[in-house]
Amino acid sequence: MIRDCKIGKENTIVEPVNMYECVIGDNTRIQSHSFICENVTIMDKCFIAHGVMFTNDKFKDGNLSKDFLPTNIGNNCNIGSNSTILPVTICDNVTIGAGSVVTKDIEEPGIYAGNPARRIK
Repeated sequence: MIRDCKIGKENTIVEPVNMYECVIGDNTRIQSHSFICENVTIMDKCFIAHGVMFTNDKFKDGNLSKDFLPTNIGNNCNIGSNSTILPVTICDNVTIGAGSVVTKDIEEPGIYAGNPARRIK
């Protein structure tokens, strides 16, 4: 289901996906079975692999937030299959390895993997 999204030009979205109230830039590919919720912005020339899950709440203190938190993905980012992306900011030119859990902002380009995701290169 794709609902109320702002989607740029020349994108490929392989359904089934669940996307609502998100922003997708230009020349980005979203693979099937990914979940992209409101307050997520993915910039240009990104690749979101199969089954990537974005969240908009960290459930801090075990409670649902009153306002959903933003997630911002920079340009030229690749996110591997079955990764989970919490409400964070990821800078340009980052690759996230498959199965990673991103719990904190990523401020330097590079390759990150693991749970929690750490820079590996």
